[in-house]
Amino acid sequence: MKPLHILPLALSLVIVTACSTAPTEPTEPSPYPVVNVSPYYEVDAAWPKRRADMPWAHMPGVAIDSDGNIWCYTRTQPAIQVYSPIGELVKSWATEEESTAHQIKIDKDGNVWLADIGLHLVRKFTPEGKELMHIGTPGVEGKDDTHLNKPTDMAIASNGDVFISDGYGNARIVHCDKNGKFIKAWGTLGNTDNRFSIPHAIAIDSKDNIYIADRNNVRVQVYNTAGKLIDSWRDIVVPWGFCITANDDIWVCGSSPMKWRFNPKYPGAPLGCPPKDQVFMKFRPGGKLQQMWTIPKATDGKEQPGELNWLHCLALDKDGNIYAGDIIGKRMQKFIRKTE
Repeated sequence: MKPLHILPLALSLVIVTACSTAPTEPTEPSPYPVVNVSPYYEVDAAWPKRRADMPWAHMPGVAIDSDGNIWCYTRTQPAIQVYSPIGELVKSWATEEESTAHQIKIDKDGNVWLADIGLHLVRKFTPEGKELMHIGTPGVEGKDDTHLNKPTDMAIASNGDVFISDGYGNARIVHCDKNGKFIKAWGTLGNTDNRFSIPHAIAIDSKDNIYIADRNNVRVQVYNTAGKLIDSWRDIVVPWGFCITANDDIWVCGSSPMKWRFNPKYPGAPLGCPPKDQVFMKFRPGGKLQQMWTIPKATDGKEQPGELNWLHCLALDKDGNIYAGDIIGKRMQKFIRKTE
């Protein structure tokens, strides 16, 4: 894959995500209290300080480790690139050429989990890139106790059990024990309860509630670890990715609800390809939406800092800054949380 061509940028460029150009100060006094009562986000156009030998392609996965380093999972090599909060390269490692990145998680012990739709695997690695375990049969798709079909994401329960959104090919959730042994699976293709149409991401909160991004069905489905449906958040967001914070804020990225629209450039694409907008949303476990921020949808091939194009993943650091990766834009960007 050819390296992404990056246009030179002035390091001083900072673009507010509510528009594609920097805002101007009002020329007339306002009759209203000029107070920013809601947090907002500005892109850090100088992050990261990426080296020429670190190419980017589609950027579907991001995670933040206990040291605050940002793990980027991209569809080129090296597929794993780790940057510090100030944008310096910490380390990188490559996966097999036939693998295809989709999502990355870091568990409480610092192990790195990858959902690989090219090899039909969920994989567990050391932080240095040594494989410890995999779930699925390498390079072979299927729908049984030992095969996955383009798994999209994985989440680790408090007891170490692994829950997999088996995702593009199978429309089911797979439950394995901490050693990768199959326990059960549930879900089939459809749009009624206990059915999925691209379970695109999965996350688990501190109470072991399981959140499923049921993307084509425009809903987040909530289950317990026994596979029982306990809640459904419908018609709020076309969900692409999750991030759950230490205090159980459930962040969702994707687009606002939309109808199917077909683009000959992307034959057979799921709902929201291309999306009509791009959003970050914060929910509480009961489904109450607490915060939303929209980001400009970029034009293909003309992406500017602070725009996103097929927003796929997000992660939040301890300061509430958001790291977001997109597919067509082929970037990871840092959005700084502001309150004043």
